[in-house]
Amino acid sequence: MRPAPPRLVADVMAQVSTISAYFEVSTDPVEPAGQGWRPLGELFTDVEALSARVADVRRRLDTTETRIAASILYQGLAARLWSPVVGAAVAHDLLADLDPAGVRWRPEPTGPLPLWAPRLEGWEITDRDRVAEPLYRIVVGGLLEPLALAVRETTRIAPALLWGNAASALAGTLGAVARERPELAARALCLGRELLSHGVLAGGGELTGSAGGRLSFVRRSCCLYYRLPGGGKCGDCVLLAPRTRRER
Repeated sequence: MRPAPPRLVADVMAQVSTISAYFEVSTDPVEPAGQGWRPLGELFTDVEALSARVADVRRRLDTTETRIAASILYQGLAARLWSPVVGAAVAHDLLADLDPAGVRWRPEPTGPLPLWAPRLEGWEITDRDRVAEPLYRIVVGGLLEPLALAVRETTRIAPALLWGNAASALAGTLGAVARERPELAARALCLGRELLSHGVLAGGGELTGSAGGRLSFVRRSCCLYYRLPGGGKCGDCVLLAPRTRRER
């Protein structure tokens, strides 16, 4: 890889942001810094702030089980952190560095967490076969592992459940890219399978692709969503009967 010019990084992130709100990262250097923006690393170190977010999710889900809220919050944050990095890598051959020291977040009552990185660095990918490991280090090692540790300080929850959530969030991100850019489905599938063979993601589930470019994932753990009133089972749930999964 080689360092990417700042203008290229900003342009790529702007293009990736069009996929969905989960992929948006503002790189505007004049974003109003005083309007509630906080360092992303605070999510990993401020247990009280994270506990408050878990409690807010619990209230909105109308459940008394804190671990369900913690699970759903973690999966949503995992999807938010995977999306811009994976989208830029698959669609534009750029590896964006979401360094928690340089990225800001802003609390919002609903929807994907707003992210702002006024000095976002990145690297141009010159060898697509060697991107999975550095991408894993950026997202899992730098973001999802410290976030998982912080979540487990707020709630008694199994690590395997959280890593299943991370794997499911990755699959959802790759699926969104493939739907938006069907010509990239094969590449998304290849990168996803590589990532799902690394570290804590290994054994989290099986990612497959169809002739039409649609990606499918079956996880090997459960996010607990089914325990909510009227929650049901997610499309990738390990608890679904094979026939039901095929029909979906």
